[in-house]
Amino acid sequence: MSFSKPISTSKLLSFVSLVASNAIVATAQQPTRQGTANTFKVVGHSGVSAQQVYIVDKVENNPIQVNGHPAWAVEYDLDDDTIRPLDIVTNSFCAGGGVTGDGTWVNLGGNQAVTWGGNSADSQTGQTAPYMSWDGGKAIRFLTPCDDKTCNWVDDPNRYMTTRRWYPTLENLPDGSLFGGNQWGGFVNDAGQNNPTYEFYPSRGDPVGLNILATTLPANLFPFTFLLPGGNIFIQTNWGAEVFDYQNNVENPYPTIPHAVRTYPASGGNMMLPLTPDNNYQATILFCGGSDLEPDQWTQDWDIASYPADATCVTITPDVSTDWQDDDGIGQGRTMGNMIGLPDLKVLLINGGNTGVAGYGNVTWARGHSFADNPIRTPMIYDPTASKGSRWSATGLPASDVNRMYHSGALLLPDGSVFIAGSNPNPDYIVGEGIAYPWEDRTEIFFPWYYDKRRPEPQGLPTSVVYGGPYFNVSLSATDLENKASNIKNTKAVIIRTGFSTHAFNMGQRVLQLQTSYTVAEDGSATLHVSPLPRNANVFPPGPAMLFITVNGVPSLAQWITVGSGKVETQAILAEVALPDSYIPPDQDTGSGGSGGSGSGGSNAATTRTEVSRGLWTSAVVLSAVIFGASLL
Repeated sequence: MSFSKPISTSKLLSFVSLVASNAIVATAQQPTRQGTANTFKVVGHSGVSAQQVYIVDKVENNPIQVNGHPAWAVEYDLDDDTIRPLDIVTNSFCAGGGVTGDGTWVNLGGNQAVTWGGNSADSQTGQTAPYMSWDGGKAIRFLTPCDDKTCNWVDDPNRYMTTRRWYPTLENLPDGSLFGGNQWGGFVNDAGQNNPTYEFYPSRGDPVGLNILATTLPANLFPFTFLLPGGNIFIQTNWGAEVFDYQNNVENPYPTIPHAVRTYPASGGNMMLPLTPDNNYQATILFCGGSDLEPDQWTQDWDIASYPADATCVTITPDVSTDWQDDDGIGQGRTMGNMIGLPDLKVLLINGGNTGVAGYGNVTWARGHSFADNPIRTPMIYDPTASKGSRWSATGLPASDVNRMYHSGALLLPDGSVFIAGSNPNPDYIVGEGIAYPWEDRTEIFFPWYYDKRRPEPQGLPTSVVYGGPYFNVSLSATDLENKASNIKNTKAVIIRTGFSTHAFNMGQRVLQLQTSYTVAEDGSATLHVSPLPRNANVFPPGPAMLFITVNGVPSLAQWITVGSGKVETQAILAEVALPDSYIPPDQDTGSGGSGGSGSGGSNAATTRTEVSRGLWTSAVVLSAVIFGASLL
């Protein structure tokens, strides 16, 4: 599927993710939403309890209706914080998601049809009141985003998978999708319902067995997967880890992850740290929190909700070494902490609880129904460039007024703020006095430190970026550089894919800093010369993304771009064009600044302008994006 025309979805949000691709050119300005830095603000109601953000929920008795039944999905308008109910008929409970190279969002898998209280329905084909839902275990739901509020999820049985998948993970690849999952449900996985296979979307044939999914029971749902620059996939699930050569179906076991289980239902925070010129675009993956429960402890006959969550953090750089490294801990244990990459190349850790694990049930020790307790409302910030011992900080950060427990999520917005929604550790829509953790539909915005600062207003941002090829020029005024020309040295071009947010992690999330150089004019304005993506589609897979220009960490409003060709296909790799040398007039070089990515190359100004013009034309005509998803278990 592909878009027939460019679209702009800067105001529409989906807890599948912010869904947008092939955005039209827009002049970057200032945020339209009023907000104070380092604060939370409740801004609206989602109408459904977010599991994934168009927002998608499980089948339950939500108060808003669509086509004669409760709505389990909405489109959220960021301009006025209103919602439009969308009709999903299959149960998308604990589904996975991702975006294809042509910008189509995919939501796949789920659980059986249910009735009141999440109990299995007599009919799995929409005949049981009150919800009239269908079995979602094999479903693949598609959404092509739009701005005119007419797009809807397409749920076509003719396009379903051949096998059930519940708690599946999707991973973007350079030209396809990879999935996996268990079959029916329960607190943790077991051999009787395990589905230890993977498959591709678009299909490349029948599902294929994957040993790590058979040997890591029981806490191996929503396994963490990361496409590596080297072309393989790093998989971490329960205590196990491996590098998987998916092209040849070869599994290379790695040492077990130290200290704790991070996958569901331990639900530790995780993300690939920003890929930058300084780290040579090598992928380092950060894991924090979770639970140190051993396989025989994942039972419901003891008070898990009181058990302390883990507070350790570890990293691994799988293309470089098999060794795990201890990193700075987060101070207090946290389960269901959600990591969000910010345009200043830092990481926000938000949501979650201090004790217990993800999940809910009807057991005497549960807090209401919740298997977690003691919400953590204060976020933290991780700086990957800081010295060890000082990478995590909560200094100056506020506490939210809203508990965000099981079934919550978060996403970066184009204005650099973070949208937060969800929390419902209950089998159905449950609210009222005395409920420990009720159904929650309040939506919040977290405003990072830079939010209320004057934003750069770069001119000349492209709508697509490819792999290699000519660089492009971005114009910045003296005001954009805070009337200090040397700030160009700490100006960066950053591409971010927010990913599909569900269950405290964002599938497909990726942050990358492009290589740059600069030319400063006598009037204090500057041209930022920006290289396209590295000549390797594994570094940042094709599809929609946001492009920010940051000055001293303060981001512009994002320009939606298409990474790659805009199609599901093998991506073209273009010849590299060297950047011009950086130049700043000596009398304006009043500070050392930072590094916006190093620049090199040698061409005069006239040649530079010619190459940039050709580069912008090429990006408008040739570029495209691709998809993949890996869902294991």
